Amino acid sequence: MKERTTAKRPVVAKPVARKAAAGRRKAEPKMPQMKEVEVLLFTSELADLLEAGMTLGQALSCLANQGEEASPQRVICRDLCDRIVNGEAFSDAVKHHPRTFQPLYGNMIKAGESSGAMIEVLRRLVDHYERNDSMKGKIKSALSYPCVVLCFGVIAVIAALVWIIPQFQKVFDSMGAALPLPTRILIGASHAFIHYGWFMAAGVVALVIWFRKWAATPSGRLKVDGWKLKAPLIKGIIANGVYASLAFTLKTLLSNGVNVLNALKIAEETCGNAVIGKAISVARKRVTDGTTISGPLAASGAFPRMMTDMLAVGEQAGDMASSLENIGKRYQKDMDRNITAFTNALEPILIVTIAAVVGFVAVAILMAVFNMSKAIG
Repeated sequence: MKERTTAKRPVVAKPVARKAAAGRRKAEPKMPQMKEVEVLLFTSELADLLEAGMTLGQALSCLANQGEEASPQRVICRDLCDRIVNGEAFSDAVKHHPRTFQPLYGNMIKAGESSGAMIEVLRRLVDHYERNDSMKGKIKSALSYPCVVLCFGVIAVIAALVWIIPQFQKVFDSMGAALPLPTRILIGASHAFIHYGWFMAAGVVALVIWFRKWAATPSGRLKVDGWKLKAPLIKGIIANGVYASLAFTLKTLLSNGVNVLNALKIAEETCGNAVIGKAISVARKRVTDGTTISGPLAASGAFPRMMTDMLAVGEQAGDMASSLENIGKRYQKDMDRNITAFTNALEPILIVTIAAVVGFVAVAILMAVFNMSKAIG
């Protein structure tokens, strides 16, 4: 009988090579992240250098030599410069830094490369980042004073519970008289805070950490962003800010030759609100002809009627960019008015709340003092 010979299969090295490549990718250092203000300055300086006659590689090389050695701008500019020298397009190079450059940035740069209007595109990106920075600055300035008042009020109450109330309690205990209900409540709160304050603080920290992790999940983000659009006092600020940012983003993209479907996709990723983003995603799937978006946006029910009507007028006139510009300005003015109303309403609410807490402490102590005076009399 003939012996059967089994040929050995050749060893396939592809999985090993893939694992090695994956290991190299994991071993690569994580690139730093530039803040939005730094991206704004970088884009403005890059536009100035290109307008002065420098090539893109020369401009990036010049920016890579500015600032501190390990600054995020310097590291990222060097990486962008190396990629462009190796033949990579600028729009593809910025996509390697997704934490720094939003999808809007890469698509705008791609449109500028196609049309040959890179400087104009960079100027429009500067305008976009300046508008966003202005809106965020207004919201932060509106919240700064109420937050300071609230912090001082909380510190004052904690100081009263920890240091002042125990001193009065010693006096009350030495008298031996019956204390009124508000005073007993105040002493009980002081006792609980002194003996279990660390546990309360740990519980609050654990709750905040859990809430942040839950809010980072898709379902949690939908819930939280939905609350923001419905919460009293802030819903006007949040909603109008999102609508204004969305209109300006679409206007910037469509003005630079990005098609409607891609513009909607980028707006979905950069709108900053999961509820509005989901509505844009649903509307994007309903866009059939690639040009009319007012109908699908109106059908989603997440956008105000005035916004979709103004957009429909722009579509009929064939000038969506101007219509989106007007929509953005209109809702930006509404956001400014809501910020003013928010600060005007929040300040007295905080003052009354803090006054009520401090007044309760004072009344509880005075009631006990009056009872002691009657007992002595």
